[in-house]
Amino acid sequence: MANDAEKADRKAARQDAETKKLLAEADLAQEQLIAAKIERRTTEARAREAEVDARLHEMNLDVAERDMKWRLATDEEARVFQFDGPVGASSVKTCISTLSRWARLTPECDIEIVFNSPGGSVIDGFALWDFLTSLKSAGHKLTTVCRGMAASMAGILLQAGDVRVIGSESVLLIHEISFGAGGKIGEVEDEVAFAKMLTQRVLRIFEKRSNLSAAQIDRRWKRKDWWLDSDEALKLGFADEIR
Repeated sequence: MANDAEKADRKAARQDAETKKLLAEADLAQEQLIAAKIERRTTEARAREAEVDARLHEMNLDVAERDMKWRLATDEEARVFQFDGPVGASSVKTCISTLSRWARLTPECDIEIVFNSPGGSVIDGFALWDFLTSLKSAGHKLTTVCRGMAASMAGILLQAGDVRVIGSESVLLIHEISFGAGGKIGEVEDEVAFAKMLTQRVLRIFEKRSNLSAAQIDRRWKRKDWWLDSDEALKLGFADEIR
């Protein structure tokens, strides 16, 4: 009877051990299943994160590319200077400063100046003329453009370009040097002599760049404003092309 009881106890113990083993294996399998699910979710999360990073990177590239295109499309990058308003100390200083920076950044680059100006100071204008001449001597190709009007000193500066362009509906104004004088007769005479000297310099500029002689120009602008439309400006040689 004792042996039978011992056998029964051992059998029960084996069954209990097997049960515990099965339960442990089931627990392990459950833990492995949970771990696999966690790993899968982690992998999926990393994949989504990588996809989001890739999309953000692509968006940043698109923004950078768009910003670059905008920058390259600016007048600054195209080396186009818009000269609007009167010719004076401030406007000439701004123009020279800007063009000097372009010339230092990109030696021998093409430069374009677009004039829509009523003219202004002859002395300030001649300062800009001399600067533009120095740019051409340094190897820069200069294109001058009239959009709207290039009047008086602006019309003179238009002649500084290697290529002179006038818009189809734009106009050019050429006239004698204008000035104001007051004071004693001698002072007025000095001012008149100075204005005549400047006028002769302007005549030489127009004669050199046009199809007319100084005498022909002088007859046309004597005591009046001589307005030229684009066709006449091209015909007489004050512009090289209309566009």
